[in-house]
Amino acid sequence: MNKIRLAIVDDHPLFREGVAAILAAEADIEIVGQGASADQAIQLAALHKPDIILLDINMPGGGVHAAQSIKQASPEIKLVILTGADDEEYVMDTLKAGAHAYLLKGVMARELIDVLHLVHGGQSYVSPVLAAGLLREMSKNPPSEPAPLPAAAEKNGLEELSEREAQILALISDGLSNQEIGQRLFLTEKTVKHYITYIFQKLNVQNRVQAAMLAQKTQPVRANTQDLKTVPVKKTNPS
Repeated sequence: MNKIRLAIVDDHPLFREGVAAILAAEADIEIVGQGASADQAIQLAALHKPDIILLDINMPGGGVHAAQSIKQASPEIKLVILTGADDEEYVMDTLKAGAHAYLLKGVMARELIDVLHLVHGGQSYVSPVLAAGLLREMSKNPPSEPAPLPAAAEKNGLEELSEREAQILALISDGLSNQEIGQRLFLTEKTVKHYITYIFQKLNVQNRVQAAMLAQKTQPVRANTQDLKTVPVKKTNPS
């Protein structure tokens, strides 16, 4: 079994050691180092070359600085931000710095473990509530040169979506979590996860933010959700 080699950097020892203990109990996760500052994060990256570094933002030296330095020196190392900072500016700064995921410290242990596996597998993740706020902020203050979406998604990905997939994409754009989408559409959370996997594949996007940005650019997808609150949908599993 190939273990995920993980380093944890947070300046609160009790929190850091608690997270390390939880993750070390997983059979496929190995804790290779711990630190409490940006400098120590950079040193851990150079010394141990972990697969993933779990990084706080508000720590001595700054998490964003650490992320930038690590990605410059070792672009193969994946960065997962686990922090109490929920400001959209922090999310944008760390994603630009090369972070692959952004989570808040109130996250459940199981979700953190799932996200580590997602990131190790090459995917990205932003907590749904943060993704919604980020999209709202971007719509109020659009950048002069918006980040390009994958060409394949622009061309034909939307046309390949089924009606149900288009509904789910629109709800992702509204900032709903998988559980909330399931409740709205009368689907299990597991089924919603399957649909989202297919949506990402068809749109050639890596995370909810990219998918939601694409959804906001098209009216046909939004039109499919007009009656979601009033029309029950039979539970189905994706084929």
